[in-house]
Amino acid sequence: MAKKVVATLRKAGDNKNTVKCIRMVRSERSGSYAFQEEMIPTEEVKNFFAKK
Repeated sequence: MAKKVVATLRKAGDNKNTVKCIRMVRSERSGSYAFQEEMIPTEEVKNFFAKK
């Protein structure tokens, strides 16, 4: 089953230099935490975690 899920994350012609980044962000309205996740190129990882 896991092989099928991993296979669907990749698109045809997509390079292998992408990673899934997950970080916690605090809601301004309620003050609770939520998770933000994105599939981004490995070159953009530092920029993703630098954003607030």
